[in-house]
Amino acid sequence: MLTARSTSTAVSTRPKYFPWTNPCAYDDGQKAAFHREAAKRLRQLAKIMALDKADYAIRSNKAGPAVSGEITLHHERIYIQISQFGHADGILYRSCRGRADFAGGANNFAALPLLDDLPSLARRIAPLLNTTIAESP
Repeated sequence: MLTARSTSTAVSTRPKYFPWTNPCAYDDGQKAAFHREAAKRLRQLAKIMALDKADYAIRSNKAGPAVSGEITLHHERIYIQISQFGHADGILYRSCRGRADFAGGANNFAALPLLDDLPSLARRIAPLLNTTIAESP
């Protein structure tokens, strides 16, 4: 079982708001900002969830001009992907068995704005890792 950090010490301030639902399609600037900010939030989320840096990778696939592409955190036991895929629930997360597992457990979804509330997102994902995330004081 993993022991996650208290959210009060792992992230001292809430991340700055980002316009997650502004379309990336045919907007290179928005797409670049979306990928940059999503990767940053995934690194912060990994810290909150006490994931060892050696046990995960963060990848960015910008794909073609008509789509947002996706940003993925692939851990030994959890797979989290951020994208704009037609509705507001642009965070996909599921369990997995190693970094070669791209199918994993059942898909779960969360709304993109949860990337602006990482402690809440961490608490939502934590049960897939058989851990809990402490509430902020």
